[in-house]
Amino acid sequence: MPAPAFPAPLTLNSGMRARDAWPLDPDVIHLNHGSFGAVPTAVVEQQDALRRRADLSPVEWFPRIAERVQQARERTAPFVGAYAEDSVFVPNASAAATVVYNSLRLERGDEILVTDQGYGAITMGAQRLARRFGASVRAVELPLLASDDEVVQRFADALTSSTRLIVVDQITSPTARMLPTRRIAELAAERGIRTLVDGAHAPGLVPDAAAVAGGDWWFGNLHKWPCAPRGSALLVTNAPDRDDLWPLIDSWAANEPYPERFDTQGTIDATTYLATPASIEFIEAEFGWHNARLAMAQMADAGAEIIAEGLRPYGDEDPLTPLPSPVPSMRLVRLPLGLGSTREEADALRMDLLDETGVETAFTSFRGIGYFRLSAHLYTEASDFETFVERCIPQILRRAGIRTSADSLIVP
Repeated sequence: MPAPAFPAPLTLNSGMRARDAWPLDPDVIHLNHGSFGAVPTAVVEQQDALRRRADLSPVEWFPRIAERVQQARERTAPFVGAYAEDSVFVPNASAAATVVYNSLRLERGDEILVTDQGYGAITMGAQRLARRFGASVRAVELPLLASDDEVVQRFADALTSSTRLIVVDQITSPTARMLPTRRIAELAAERGIRTLVDGAHAPGLVPDAAAVAGGDWWFGNLHKWPCAPRGSALLVTNAPDRDDLWPLIDSWAANEPYPERFDTQGTIDATTYLATPASIEFIEAEFGWHNARLAMAQMADAGAEIIAEGLRPYGDEDPLTPLPSPVPSMRLVRLPLGLGSTREEADALRMDLLDETGVETAFTSFRGIGYFRLSAHLYTEASDFETFVERCIPQILRRAGIRTSADSLIVP
């Protein structure tokens, strides 16, 4: 099989190597952008300048923070296809879900539908909401390779007269695939059921992510693929009852309507929000977002192939797992049987390999099977995946009890 065709390393308009635009540790291999993101140096410097300004004159800074946050909303909302008047900044996706959950009232016996590919923290929030009212949460089981039509049909089959809310991912975190959220939301609306779309991974990967998602509420992280400072996400809704949404902190804007009441939340560091437009505009100016998605997809495809090639001799099944609705930047590679079979085991493997090899990775688990969920961003290069093959695959095989020719033993 021919070697995968890696794209050439990207450069900025100045000719600078793209990797050098991010202040990442050069002694670490970074293949897990999807978990916590990475902030470009130019954006770090802008946020630092904003913090210095706040520290130099706090009394000038904080009374005017609402105006500054509003301006940042106006610059950020169009990136996800939303209007500023429908959008609010929140610290992260889980905070957005909590804001929505806090606004809802259920009856005993009501039901919330989630999926078995949903993000654990968001599902836990739904469970807490259900417990408050004596309601229940039920997971719709979605096969890993289910087509969009099958996904919609499974939701159609799962709806009952007790269903009040659907919580569904636009891009699934453990399995890195897109789900047809608009079709699901339209199906639900026909039955008077409301839909909360978890778009945590969608900004930057899905053009106009909020606009195309459907549903009553949508939220997405900006610290992931748009590379904003951590602690920046958007919640978007034009639902008629959106004035029931309240920020997690009651402050002096409490008497303002949605969205203005979210612009002031006490004496907090809002520079994460204020620097967010700079990160979006940085990638647009240097690469263009369309080109950025294409570059990430090419790198992810080549990276997944070279890693799968390193594992193929040691398993009965092809480790490469092509999904029906892939996203530009993430791919799944199946681990040898027995590795990462639970979320806890997958998380432990991530940290063990980081400590032992200096490679940042993400491992996930779905239905008792472990996967390497690789992430590629604009700073990712072919050498990163080659280093993974060299350093991590031997460790993975040893943990799976597979002895290779390098061990001078016969492969079972």
